[in-house]
Amino acid sequence: MTRMRFGTFIAPHHPIGEHPTLQFERDLKMIEMFDELLFDEVWVGEHHSGGWETIGHPDMFLAAAAQRTDHIKLATGVTSLPYHHPYNVAGRMTQLDHLSRGRAILGTGPGALPSDARTYGIDTELLRDRQDEAIGVIQRLLREEEPFSYKSDWFELNEAFLQVKPLQSKLEIATASSISPSGMKLAGKYGLGVISVASYSEEGLAALPTQWNFAETYAQENGNIISRNDWRVMMPWHIADTREQAIEEVRDGLLHWHNSYNVETLARPGSEYITESAADGFIEKMIFRGGAIIGSPDEAAEAIAKLYDLAGGFGTLVGFVHDWAKPDATNRSYDLFARYVIPKVQGLLEPVEHAQLLLRKDNVSLMEAAGRGILKAIREHKAVHGRSE
Repeated sequence: MTRMRFGTFIAPHHPIGEHPTLQFERDLKMIEMFDELLFDEVWVGEHHSGGWETIGHPDMFLAAAAQRTDHIKLATGVTSLPYHHPYNVAGRMTQLDHLSRGRAILGTGPGALPSDARTYGIDTELLRDRQDEAIGVIQRLLREEEPFSYKSDWFELNEAFLQVKPLQSKLEIATASSISPSGMKLAGKYGLGVISVASYSEEGLAALPTQWNFAETYAQENGNIISRNDWRVMMPWHIADTREQAIEEVRDGLLHWHNSYNVETLARPGSEYITESAADGFIEKMIFRGGAIIGSPDEAAEAIAKLYDLAGGFGTLVGFVHDWAKPDATNRSYDLFARYVIPKVQGLLEPVEHAQLLLRKDNVSLMEAAGRGILKAIREHKAVHGRSE
């Protein structure tokens, strides 16, 4: 396995009832924690309805996060392109790139919630085509030096160019992919990165082994080169000392999330109420089929290896941030993940473990030799100075 990167995804998914201002502050503090724990990137979503996902303008939110962090990359996860004039998207991301000293990633999507599209008065059947069109224009704005004009049925540009270009020589653009080929098609067509946002669903997991093939097919058709290293796969996790403890910590929150968000709020197809008595079985099923990583650090590392093999390889595992556990347990989960799971998956522990084994093999003889060296030094000192000291 190549050295995998790790990120987090803040949709956010917060149960309704908390003060919005304090909620925003809590998410910002989480990003500070991710930065301190050496996560590579954080993604922040755009949503305008439903109550659970309250960040409507991820680029503004990430601008605040940029001032509190040092190295973590800041990605919109995602900017729903059909809701915005492409010039504004390109300009705001350029601004974020400068404010973050070159850490911005533009994650794009068609818009996740039909209720958001209704708010903007956009037919949901138009969303994917508009995302496609917007990406082509945004790429030109970010990379081309000469002004250009463009007229669409939903936006217009006249002699447009960005008077300030991104700080990065090539600001990364990624597209969201779920189960259909549309996201991978855009990745191949424009040479983009990908974040698979439905990979923890049963259908999403089943689609993973074939998804990248779609991207490669469209890349070849459009003369682009794409890399699995730019593919992100999203997965929820919660880590504790044991699987039993991890399940205990997430049981109530996961049950509430499923019933209140998936069933009541979204009416997600195929989702059904889970009773309290069936909660443990529901969680065990999620773990068994690979839809969540819940357990000890060693179990997490094993699950990640299986997911990597199932997909055929990807560059970054992105943890879906949730409120399944209490804040202290959640923070400890990320701490355990960063300290014990990431280095094991990345192979950072192998040379350390090898060094210990090498020493243990000869530790007795080495310590005896060290002892003889100390005694020799004492005898030599006495030979010269006697007992005068």
